[in-house]
Amino acid sequence: MIPGTASSVRVEAFVDPRLSRWMWLVKWFLAIPHYIVLFFLWIAFSIVTFVAFFAILFTGRYPRSLFDFNVGVLRWNWRVGYYAHTALGTDQYPPFTLADVPDYPARLDVAYPERLSRGLVLVKWWLLAIPQYIVVGILVGGWGWGDEDSWRGVGLIPFLSLVAVIILTFTGRYPVHLFDFLLGLVRWVARVAAYATLMTDEYPPFRLDLGGRESPLTKIPPTDSPR
Repeated sequence: MIPGTASSVRVEAFVDPRLSRWMWLVKWFLAIPHYIVLFFLWIAFSIVTFVAFFAILFTGRYPRSLFDFNVGVLRWNWRVGYYAHTALGTDQYPPFTLADVPDYPARLDVAYPERLSRGLVLVKWWLLAIPQYIVVGILVGGWGWGDEDSWRGVGLIPFLSLVAVIILTFTGRYPVHLFDFLLGLVRWVARVAAYATLMTDEYPPFRLDLGGRESPLTKIPPTDSPR
């Protein structure tokens, strides 16, 4: 596996060595309790991000307790996604917690920024991130033009995840190179999510960091706030 370049957003995973050939067919159903919890967590995530916007605008800081909560929501979402529909690389049921679980095969973390730009907070989530939104739409799906007379694109990540589990079903082995590529795509999406939700001023790079493991988190130097 190729370790990723150091980033303020870290996404890691590994494939269970004894992955079931058929369990992927029912994981979406088994994960329904998580989907219900995540529905409310994402509502709270949106509210917290709205509050954090004004905190950053006036103080240049993301309140630590709010930051930790939102990281926890991203972490929970990644564990459920990895289990049920993104990569499907584990049969280990996701825990119901916002905290990091070191022995779970899917992990996510975001380095806490000591300072954030009060100017960037006004434009990065809707203007600067537009090119990244286009890429993410292609990766996760739903990138058509809307209404009844148009089409909507199937995301690259869901498509490749399906290919991976079909190969698993017939061979009993999860394709390693495809897994590495999927993790690179997921890592890209996670970095955009952290940037767009104001958790970092580090602009997401246009690159794939492949493999299940990534370099340690790096703290981004404080950004000077405009007066």
